[in-house]
Amino acid sequence: MQQLTVFMDIESSRSYIDELYSPDATKVVEALVTLKNSVIGSNRQKSSVIQQGVVPRLLQLMSDEALDPNIRLEATITIGSLAKGTPENVATLVEQGTATALVELLRTVPIGTKLVEAGLCALRSVFLHPPAPIAALPADMRLLTRLTQIAREGTATARCCVVRILSVWCGGHMEQEALCQAGACAAIAAMLANGRNSAPPLARALPALELLANMCFENGNVSQVALNTRHGDKTIPELLMCLVSRDKPLPVALGAARCLTFIHRAGALTADDNRVVFGALPCLARLCTKEMPEEIRAKAAETLSYLAEVDTSLQRLAAISNHLMSSLADIVNCPSAAAKQGAFKCFASLGANDEDIRKRIIETHGLMKHIVSEMKNPEPSIRLAAVRCLHSLSRSVQQLRTTFQDHAVWKPLMQLLNDSPGTELLTVGSSTLCNLLLEFSPAKEPMLDQGAVEMLCNLTKRPEAALRLNGIWALMNMAFQAEQKVKQRILCCLGTEQMFRLLGDSDTRVIMKTLGLLRNLLSTRQHIDAIMSEYSSQVMQAVIVVLEGSYPAEVKEQALCILGNIGDGERARDFIMANEDVLRKLVDYLAHPESKLQEAALFVASNLVRCSEAGAAARQARLADLGVLRALKLLGARQDAAHLHDNDFFSE
Repeated sequence: MQQLTVFMDIESSRSYIDELYSPDATKVVEALVTLKNSVIGSNRQKSSVIQQGVVPRLLQLMSDEALDPNIRLEATITIGSLAKGTPENVATLVEQGTATALVELLRTVPIGTKLVEAGLCALRSVFLHPPAPIAALPADMRLLTRLTQIAREGTATARCCVVRILSVWCGGHMEQEALCQAGACAAIAAMLANGRNSAPPLARALPALELLANMCFENGNVSQVALNTRHGDKTIPELLMCLVSRDKPLPVALGAARCLTFIHRAGALTADDNRVVFGALPCLARLCTKEMPEEIRAKAAETLSYLAEVDTSLQRLAAISNHLMSSLADIVNCPSAAAKQGAFKCFASLGANDEDIRKRIIETHGLMKHIVSEMKNPEPSIRLAAVRCLHSLSRSVQQLRTTFQDHAVWKPLMQLLNDSPGTELLTVGSSTLCNLLLEFSPAKEPMLDQGAVEMLCNLTKRPEAALRLNGIWALMNMAFQAEQKVKQRILCCLGTEQMFRLLGDSDTRVIMKTLGLLRNLLSTRQHIDAIMSEYSSQVMQAVIVVLEGSYPAEVKEQALCILGNIGDGERARDFIMANEDVLRKLVDYLAHPESKLQEAALFVASNLVRCSEAGAAARQARLADLGVLRALKLLGARQDAAHLHDNDFFSE
């Protein structure tokens, strides 16, 4: 039946399609009008016409400058109608060169003509079907300048179309800079301005705001240009401040607040700027309230999370704005993935630095149950947002001991990480794991029973530096004040070969945490002696590699602190005393110009020469022969260095 319908469509359209090839211009125009009318509002007709191979002829009629202007216009309008069809229709149009032909049309046709407007409408329709044919629009300055000129001087429809096209096209740093150079900021300012006391029409403001946001996102240079661009007597930020007020349409207020947010995060506006504190932030908090449509609330929450993500003062201000906590808790209950994701992200940003805010978030009714529940959500974006929120809250020592234990958050987290998630989720989840494995966390023991050691050791072998860092960081936290059996399990599972690979890692943070792991393993005299009896050659080799290598001072300091821990072992210190190379390096570091390396070397020497320990006299004599005591005298009396270096336990 479907094939019969298509056949009938083809038969009924064949007569006027044939006329498209007529040498008579009048017949061609009549055929184009008939064709245009037949496809308007009918995806079936659009598909039928495209299947009949008409598109190349339409493109030819549109592009031929020698033809009657009406023929070119009607052909372009028809292409625009076809571009409003199904995704498959648009994909076929792009394959046949429609986007490229439309761009070429825009290069030459005079601004202000109906043909330019029709071409822009058609190209906008093509660009709004993902994936947009970005490559069809080159970063050619002459072309971009012409398009921004249309955005300033064209008809209302042409201006909106060109800005919408450019906002889709502007997907990276190169496009941002090219548009800025072509004068897009001035065009945006003109579209946002419409008299001193009134807002521009919704259809004009929204595309302009979307383009401005895309241009300013993570681009300090463009944001600075936008900051200083004026239309009349107002700069772009001043125009945006007019648009975030309560009397403006919600999508416009949200778009303006989003632009101010991006300009701030790019570094052009400071966190204490009035346009951030009294413009963007309160507007976004207001748009999160229960009275707003769900789509607005979702996007406002996500934008607010980005605004406050890195600044403690904005986090504190947002937390007390417009009952935001209860608004976000209500958004979590919304059905859409975007709403849940936005709320969780916003909670994560608010709780990033302040313990009091984290406490308020956790005390929000039912939130922890939602986090645990949504970590099992089939939608990856919701799972990721829930884990981000959990990671932010896991920085609280108090909550690790209480709320996190009450809700057993480690169970769904371990399950999530064992289900081979994507890299981003694995990165955030393993960062959370670092915090859950701190010594004072009650979750530590049950996580060990669920294979946490093995999972973390596998993370240290991943090609992504962030995952290697999280893996070794979590192992370091796990080893802190751990029982000897746990330490032995870590050493056995990780293996000395992998430890040496980590000490040669390209990321200094990985090296630091690997040495931190060794320090934590080699703590408590009984544990030090037990581990050194089995792994002495590997540990000493690891220390020597660092002390002899071209590592930063903070890395060498860690290696010396490991030696200091070994020197505290009853039998383990003999491995240092038997290694003349290490002892001579100790003399060198006691005279090192870097004070923290002197202090770390002093820590080692102090443990080796301590008078109260058995064999102290023999060790002192040996160290005197090698010049250690002389170096100590030159260095002078120093305080014990054991307390000078604390592990930075919490994962970033």
